[in-house]
Amino acid sequence: MAEKILIIDDDVDTLRLVGLMLQRQGYNISAASNGSQGLAKALEERPDLILLDVMMPDMDGFEVTRRLRKNPATVSIPILMFTAKTQLDDKVTGFEVGADDYLTKPTHPTELQAHVKALLVRAAQKEAGREIATALHEHHGYVIGVLSSRGGLGVSSLASNLAAGLFSRTQTDVILAEMTPGQGTLGMDLGMSQQTGLTEILQGSVVEVTREKVQSSIVPHNSGVKLLLASENPRDVTLTSQVQNYESLVARLASLARFVVLDLGVGLPIFVQKILPMCSEHMVVVEGTPSTIQHTKFLIDEIAALSIERKSIHIILNNRQRSEAQMPLTKVAEKLGHSIAATLTPAPELFQQATRMQTPAVMSQPTNMTSQQFLKIADSVIEREKAR
Repeated sequence: MAEKILIIDDDVDTLRLVGLMLQRQGYNISAASNGSQGLAKALEERPDLILLDVMMPDMDGFEVTRRLRKNPATVSIPILMFTAKTQLDDKVTGFEVGADDYLTKPTHPTELQAHVKALLVRAAQKEAGREIATALHEHHGYVIGVLSSRGGLGVSSLASNLAAGLFSRTQTDVILAEMTPGQGTLGMDLGMSQQTGLTEILQGSVVEVTREKVQSSIVPHNSGVKLLLASENPRDVTLTSQVQNYESLVARLASLARFVVLDLGVGLPIFVQKILPMCSEHMVVVEGTPSTIQHTKFLIDEIAALSIERKSIHIILNNRQRSEAQMPLTKVAEKLGHSIAATLTPAPELFQQATRMQTPAVMSQPTNMTSQQFLKIADSVIEREKAR
């Protein structure tokens, strides 16, 4: 829907010319020829932007701005002051009473359009931030971020089986969200490849990341878990730069389910740094080899540097292979300087069967030892969620 702009000016020529100019840019235009009429229209129509002349006979633009800013219904509407005067005092007064920007007459159409567009973008971003804060306040699901220091350690396996375990234990809404565009694996493993939900959310502007759009991008799986999946197209990896979209997305997800499990992939790119403080807890996957332990120690320290409490960081030791080279739990904990929350034993046959069945391992063989370990991790998460 096109944005509505209210022009308040006693100069009929200005109303006509500026209105026509902005109409050609696709905006809906409303006009008022004096301050009193402008205030009434602002309250009635709630425009997206007000273009306001300073010099008007019945009520000048400064007084109109003061009244707009005192009214909760109009306090956040951006105001662009528009006048023939060029004195610095007028500009200062305009900003002091609450104007957002200032232009002098006559102005070039390109300059006016640039100022209008910039103000509307800033206003939309502020509104998106307010909506996110409201969503977090009204309902904040328990968000678990899962990541590792290096690839191939089992982040996706832990995330998918934790989500399935949480659903199995609680029978409530659980969302599993793969946050790594261009590197999707869960869709193929779970029989739902070529998904574009995450890509579409990240490609748009932050104001488009609405609750409805996020909800429509989530797909159900026969395990009972709801999925938001990353694409497999390598080109989509550039979308990780859409940091604001990620923040909005996580807030929306948290309003849609009791539990949200985020597959954050590897390391600490900027979007992960922004997401981690929004998580209720953090799971870091490690294996018992010296180099991985050292990298993981660095990762834990950097997560803590984001003002995240170390007690919210839970280390999962994933022994993927049966090997004497794997260090025992106590040795890994000692070298990490951090306790180990859980250990996963090697079970290649279990994961092969789960892939063939296109379902998480805990669903394919719930009584398997490794499946029981996943379920135990889920039980611990549920206890922490209830205690928060």
